Amino acid sequence: MFGATLLLAFREIRRHLLRSFLTTLGIIIGVAAVITMVTLGRGLTADVQEDIAGLGSNVFIVFPESVEGRAPPPFEDADIRAVERQIPGVVSAAGTAQTGATAFHNGQDWRTSVQGADPAFFAAQSIDVEEGRGFNAQEVESGEAVCILGTKVVDEIFVEGEVLGEQMRIGNVSCQVIGTVGERSSGGGGGQDANDVVFMPLKTVQRRFTGAGNVQFFVVKYDDSYTNSSIQQQLIDLLRERRVIQEGENNDFNIVDTADINETVNNVTGTMTAVVTVIAAISLLVGGIGIMNIMLVSVTERTREIGIRLAIGALAKEVRMQFLTEAVVLCCFGGLLGILLALGLSMSLANAIDLPFLFDPVVNIVSFVFSAIMGVIFGYYPAHRASKLDPIDALRHE
Repeated sequence: MFGATLLLAFREIRRHLLRSFLTTLGIIIGVAAVITMVTLGRGLTADVQEDIAGLGSNVFIVFPESVEGRAPPPFEDADIRAVERQIPGVVSAAGTAQTGATAFHNGQDWRTSVQGADPAFFAAQSIDVEEGRGFNAQEVESGEAVCILGTKVVDEIFVEGEVLGEQMRIGNVSCQVIGTVGERSSGGGGGQDANDVVFMPLKTVQRRFTGAGNVQFFVVKYDDSYTNSSIQQQLIDLLRERRVIQEGENNDFNIVDTADINETVNNVTGTMTAVVTVIAAISLLVGGIGIMNIMLVSVTERTREIGIRLAIGALAKEVRMQFLTEAVVLCCFGGLLGILLALGLSMSLANAIDLPFLFDPVVNIVSFVFSAIMGVIFGYYPAHRASKLDPIDALRHE
């Protein structure tokens, strides 16, 4: 019986194809909007998380901050070593110094950023040396003129395959290329491209470029088995003591916790996606009302047909099933078109705003099932009304 009912439903929808399409338009738009918003929300979250991952995981970033217009004192190497030795749960601490310079090689030049770093800084920031090697202990300690290049610098002034072992000049300093780092997320500090950088040993940058022995900021990598808030408080207490900040005075430094940033981003994007999805889901409700409206019209148009079926022995539940099946098929048809439309929209918009396209089968399946449930909810009243018609009155209907 269900097969015959389904066949009748398809036949009736085909008889009024344009009307059926217009009826399901609300469902199509609702499903497409919900899936598109969720997909773009996931893509936005993944994109921001990738940028945050470039700062490292389980990492505090500590930098000086002016207080009441006064320039803060810089951090010294002794501060970093004290943090590493005196705070339980700290895996490593590493400082960096950074400046701008022009890189020259083989007649090509490129304005880039020179950053002093050591292996601990690379580990904390999740920077991987893709080709060649990192700095060894002797190069770090003696401040030798060796460098590791970001992908942007390689692309701009080097010939592919001819990078490692080459001599290049950074400003007035000649250095040997010993490695290249892998592609990093595009968002660097202050809007800088994270791939447009030349890494050199910290002491080399301090002696040959900045002319000072201090660091601009430092990173603290901690063990995730410890509570980050506890480590952060100990870090604040230690730095206040070393920088002789009196009780009641504001800190002349700031601490950024990448875990907090990640959690905040997840909460914000999750909330935004949920709100937009709820707004988009209203069109599903409107579409459901449209389904109920057109099914009531269909019952009125087919009153005589219903009377004939009831007169020759059809049961009320069979009539109810027929109209309910038509409503569900209409909604499922709208749901499928909505999913196809959402896939096209999601891919186009993700490409247009440079976000990753993350297909989520769960949200697509849930949206389709929800559209079918809408058919049951909004199709039940017209179906029930059709099943309650009196056969004699229905046969008299013109």
